[in-house]
Amino acid sequence: MTEINTKSQSDCEIVVAELDPDFKFEIANEPGGENILFCFQCGTCVAVCPVAAKNPEYDPKKIIWMALLGLREKVLSSKAIWLCSTCYSCYIRCPQNVKITSVMSAIQNIATREGHVHSSYEAGLKMLEETGRTVELSEFENQKREKLNCPPIVENAESTKKILNVTRKLKEKIKDKSQGDEK
Repeated sequence: MTEINTKSQSDCEIVVAELDPDFKFEIANEPGGENILFCFQCGTCVAVCPVAAKNPEYDPKKIIWMALLGLREKVLSSKAIWLCSTCYSCYIRCPQNVKITSVMSAIQNIATREGHVHSSYEAGLKMLEETGRTVELSEFENQKREKLNCPPIVENAESTKKILNVTRKLKEKIKDKSQGDEK
């Protein structure tokens, strides 16, 4: 098995047999990921990124470089892909119009489909299922609403639960159909 030590570029070892050469094309076919192939690693995204300035774990250039190489599992299982704040600083300054914010969303979508969901999203989904909201409400909000002569917000997750159940059933049907087509 051929191994390439690339610690200077990516702080990881690359095992050639584990590379997925089609990963970059999968991202490019995902809505938002279309321009990933335009990246020539100039570093503008990192230079203007407020998250990268505060958290060295987040390096959009490195994430894109790993994706282009085909380090599928390393990219999709990385916690760093969830750190993009969607401020669009990189998006508007990229000389190649890579649209990095959209590329990160495309990578997140693939990661989610493959079960690599960040814990904050899982917590948000749990709250959505339990309360019908993604943000916790306190009595303070209803007190403000009362002062404005607005009705109080009552948590009612029933309609949300119905939508989530229909979505899950639809997702299962699609999955079953696609597995049936593969046979």
